[in-house]
Order: sequence, then structure tokens, then C-alpha cells
Amino acid sequence: MVHYRLHGKPKRPIRTIKRRDYPKSFGHGMTHRLAIYDMDRTVTFTGTYTGFLIHVARAMAPWRLVLFPCVILLMLAYVMKLITRQRLKELNQALMIGSNVQRAKLMPHVESYAERVVAKNVRAGALAQIARDKADGCTLVLATASYRLYVEPIARRLGFDAVIATDHLSQDLRYVRAKIAGENCYDTGKLRMIKAWMAAEAIDRTTTHIRAYSDHVSDAPMLEYADVPFASNPHKPLAKLAAERGWTRVDWN
Repeated sequence: MVHYRLHGKPKRPIRTIKRRDYPKSFGHGMTHRLAIYDMDRTVTFTGTYTGFLIHVARAMAPWRLVLFPCVILLMLAYVMKLITRQRLKELNQALMIGSNVQRAKLMPHVESYAERVVAKNVRAGALAQIARDKADGCTLVLATASYRLYVEPIARRLGFDAVIATDHLSQDLRYVRAKIAGENCYDTGKLRMIKAWMAAEAIDRTTTHIRAYSDHVSDAPMLEYADVPFASNPHKPLAKLAAERGWTRVDWN
């Protein structure tokens, strides 16, 4: 089945995943079935992190919006490899939200941001695939470099069963600090966190069948770990890698 975009000039048909894209033995004799999704630009059209910072700053401390040019400068510093991706996140949060914010005051704005993302920034094709994976008996896992703080409300609204994401140091405390606990859930770190989650849930890889979806080549370790990898709305480096590895490409509207 092929769907086309309703607005604008389509560059290519948007392909719906058919059962022929899965091995005939999908899940046969397996104890667990997992469907693991990246979030930004895989499930969503655009990234969510910058939007989260602006949404919260506008709601809690509009004066912080004048600091946004500093966010751009920090991004340039990251591109120039002067700071790490993890440190970039911490500094941006300190600038736009604060280094130590009461969770009770923050969470209403986190929830409203999640509502906005689900209403305006989620791909219909991704929603359809999530529904198919659920119907196939998969445990739905959202694995993303974005903060768990706002990923969990988004995941809850989309029907995911579990979240693997970047955590704050004070994840379970009254105050949200601009400090990451452990790894940024990105690249090989994401795969390590997936494996750690599976171990904590007593999910044995040898008796588990995994589908995985991502738009970005940084998720190559996760896609290689899966039994059925999908390059979903891939950027050019992942599209090239997917063609070389024989991974199925899908472009969701």
C-alpha cells in the first residue's frame, strides 16, 4: 500500500509497512516481543528539546527568552566539539529553565507541552505503526535521548508501555536539577541503556524478538541489535546505511 502527502509536492511515496517486511517467523516461539521506537523525527516531525525549553521558559520565566541566543552559541560550541552533547543539554536547561526548579511548579507545564507535541507534532504513519505493533502483541518501548521528564507524559498519551530516556540527577526528588544522571541516551549509550532495561525486566535477548525504528544514523547500534530494523524517515546517512545493510526504509506522513 502506498500513501502520498496531502499537502505540498511529494518527493517520494510514503510506504506503509506490510507483513512481508517482517520475517515469517516473527515472534514464533519467543517469550517477548519488543517494538522499540526513537522519538524525535521518528515518531515526531521535528525535534522536541528546543521546543520544550522555549515552552517552559515562556510559561515560567519569560525573561529567560532573551537568553535564547546563548543557546545557539552553545550549539555552535557543541558542533565545534568544545563541549559534549550531555553538557550542552545541562547548560541549555540551566539557561532557559533554571538550574534547580521545583518539580511541582514545573510539571503542569511539562504536561501541557506533552499535549502540544501529541496534538501537533506526531506523524500519523507512526501512530498507525504503533497500533499495528500493539495489535501484534509487542511491548512498546520509547527509547530517546530526550529527557524522561517530558518523554514519559508523551509516551503515556501515545500508549507506550516503557520509556528509556535521559534522566535528571534528581529524577525522583522535589527539585529538577540541570544535571544528567548517568548516560545521555544516545548512540551506543542508548543501546547500553536498552540492554540494562531488558536485564532489569528479566527479558532474555535469546528469547526476544525486536523491531526497531529510527530516523538517525546515531541509532545504528540499536538497529543492528534488532531482528527487524526500520530506517524511518531517515536522513541521508541512515538512508545510505540502510541501503547497504538491506534494512527496510519507511517514510511516514
